[in-house]
Amino acid sequence: MTRAQFAKESAATGEWKRQGNRFTGRISAASASAPGEGPDEQGRWPVEPGRYRLVVCLACPWAHRSVIVRKLLGLEDAISLAVVDPIRDEKGWRFTLDPDGRDPVLGLRYLSEAYLATDPQYDGRVTVPAIVDTVSGLVVTNDYPQITLDLSTEWKDFHRPDAPQLIPADRAELDQLIDEIYQDVNNGVYRCGFATTQEAYEAAYDALFGQLDVLEQRLADRDYLLGDSLSEVDIRLFTTLVRFDAVYHGHFKTNRQKLTEFPNLWAYARRLYQSPGFGETVDFDQIKRHYYVTHDTINPTGIVPKGPDPTIWQS
Repeated sequence: MTRAQFAKESAATGEWKRQGNRFTGRISAASASAPGEGPDEQGRWPVEPGRYRLVVCLACPWAHRSVIVRKLLGLEDAISLAVVDPIRDEKGWRFTLDPDGRDPVLGLRYLSEAYLATDPQYDGRVTVPAIVDTVSGLVVTNDYPQITLDLSTEWKDFHRPDAPQLIPADRAELDQLIDEIYQDVNNGVYRCGFATTQEAYEAAYDALFGQLDVLEQRLADRDYLLGDSLSEVDIRLFTTLVRFDAVYHGHFKTNRQKLTEFPNLWAYARRLYQSPGFGETVDFDQIKRHYYVTHDTINPTGIVPKGPDPTIWQS
């Protein structure tokens, strides 16, 4: 079998199997803990503005979701933001974008320091986004699907007055779409890129483009995936689409066609990009440098392509 980018997450069949989320604490309005305290008996941390730090990489689509939702809901003052370098080294995500290479709030050089403070035996891949408690220095959660949902549901008292309702009252259609898009698109591009057999790659490729064809048709008569209003699932799809032509099409071999060759998906993605909270959170330089430099089994030369021209997103 071809050498895998992340050996622990590659099955014997060559299929990419993403690791689970190690830290699954919740910051909840229902927490019985007082301000400054740790989680209650049910593992719920108290909602406390100014206490928690959201650690992200601007290159990472899973982290990008939380950046967009935090901005759309107006939670910038309630939850502080730390941005790691897009280039990982052997110790993982680095705070080298900050003065002296340390996060100014947490005092860390590496996000892995917070992981090991929380679980000294942790030997998995350190991932973003992660929410770190500034009081104890412990990781509250790296459960990226739940983080954005909780920003909508548990932090309502701190939303700006005109914040969008990203989660509809009836969640059945939302949850089904989230699951389908995760399996075949959000994680599907990785299942293509990190596959180590031809069979695993082609299966992921077929599922990815099959789902994109379905979404292309879905968007033929609506502005958003659930109809007339923006929802959580639009944000989750956007963070994959905005990276598609820049990295996934070439780097991950998802090359049946480019995003720009899907008329409805391309119009939808540009519409979101040009909306407040979306395009301003996209950093194509960091996106390209992360994928092309850190995935050395896929791109051993580390050469970062010049294109595509990002100005087309403003058209």
